[in-house]
Amino acid sequence: MSNVLARSRRIDIDEYIEGETLTDIKHEYLDGEVVAMGGASARHALVAGGLYAAALPHARRKGCQLFMADMKLRVDHADQTYFYYPDLLLACDPQDRESYYRRHPCLIVEVLLPSTERIDRREKLFAYQTIPSLREYVLVDPDRRWVEVYRFGDTVRHETYNAGSFRLDCLEADIALDEVYVDAEAL
Repeated sequence: MSNVLARSRRIDIDEYIEGETLTDIKHEYLDGEVVAMGGASARHALVAGGLYAAALPHARRKGCQLFMADMKLRVDHADQTYFYYPDLLLACDPQDRESYYRRHPCLIVEVLLPSTERIDRREKLFAYQTIPSLREYVLVDPDRRWVEVYRFGDTVRHETYNAGSFRLDCLEADIALDEVYVDAEAL
């Protein structure tokens, strides 16, 4: 869930970063506009946590940093700058170590919410495709076993999974849907 905050002027990136360090409410930054982030359901949090737990050993093995929900992603495209808070963000570039955000992720995961699904499927899909380092964008449905993986390279491939496991090439790992959904399905 998100709401555009009423502002009489656009804020710059430094103001945004500073403001994020002073509040408990997360905001996305859309080229000068600030958008407050809403809360998520228990199922959303458990599914994101399940995927994080399944992926973390693989991230550590590869020397990557796996973040859950609190690390911003900076996207610069066509003279515009955006900051998003993906549910999971995997950064493997040792030069990509800003204190408050990452620019060069290998993998981004969004757990879908009814209020933001269209944004995740359109705006963020488009924005994320502009990141040269991004290999995979994953959308996860918290209410049913359904995972979509967009793979980027010379072409964009779209794959869906509702049983078994799915491959994360960025981690060189297969992730079982049972691991992702085990806690949410116990609700």
